[in-house]
Amino acid sequence: MSTARKPRSEKKTTELITGSSAGPVRELTLEESLGAQIRHLRRKAELTGADLASGAGISLGMLSKIENGQISPSLSTLQSVCRALNVPLSQLFATFEEQRDCSFVKAGQGVVIERRGTKAGHEYQLLGHLLDGTLVVEPYLITLHEDAKPYTSFRHQGVEIIYMLSGRVLYRHGNESYEMGAGDTLMFDCQAPHGPELLIEKPMNYLSIIIYMRQDD
Repeated sequence: MSTARKPRSEKKTTELITGSSAGPVRELTLEESLGAQIRHLRRKAELTGADLASGAGISLGMLSKIENGQISPSLSTLQSVCRALNVPLSQLFATFEEQRDCSFVKAGQGVVIERRGTKAGHEYQLLGHLLDGTLVVEPYLITLHEDAKPYTSFRHQGVEIIYMLSGRVLYRHGNESYEMGAGDTLMFDCQAPHGPELLIEKPMNYLSIIIYMRQDD
C-alpha cells in the first residue's frame, strides 16, 4: 500500500481572483446578443465574413459592426442576414430571450443511478442536471456502505472535485494517495486512474463534482 501523502497546501489570502469571474455580470444588450448569435451561426456554417456579407447584400464593414454589437441593424437587414444563413429571424431573438438552465433538488430526492464503473457498495445519488450548454457538470453524493470495496481504476474525461462529508478514506490519484476526512477536498484530472484505495472508516459520504465538455452528437 502506498504511503499517505498530503497534497500541497496553498496559502490563504485576503483576496482571491478566480477565472470564473464570480459576481455580478453585465447582461448583453440586444445588439450584442444578436451579433454574437450571427457570428456563431456564420462560423457553424463555415462561412467567412465576406461570404455572409455578400450573401446578405451588405458590406463587410457593416457585418463586422453587427457581429460586434456596435450598431442596431434594421429588420430588413437582419432578414437578409438570416436568409443568407438559412435560419428563421425568430431564432436570433429566441436566443436573447431564452431562460438560463437551472436544476433544483430537495434534500433526499436526488436520483440514485448506476454510473459506468459503479461497484458494489458504492451508491451514487445525482444531485442535479443541466440540459443545455457545452460544459457538463455532474454533482454526486457518493455513499460507500459497509460492504463497499476499494477500487482505484476509475478513468474518464474531465476534472473532478471531491469533498469529504463523513468517514475516512485513502484516495488514490495516479501514483499518489491522500488520506481524507470530513472537510478535506481533492481536485484532479480524471484521465489518471483514481478511486478509494483504503476504506478507513465506513460508511462514508462525499460530494463528487465532475466537469467535462459535452460531446457533439
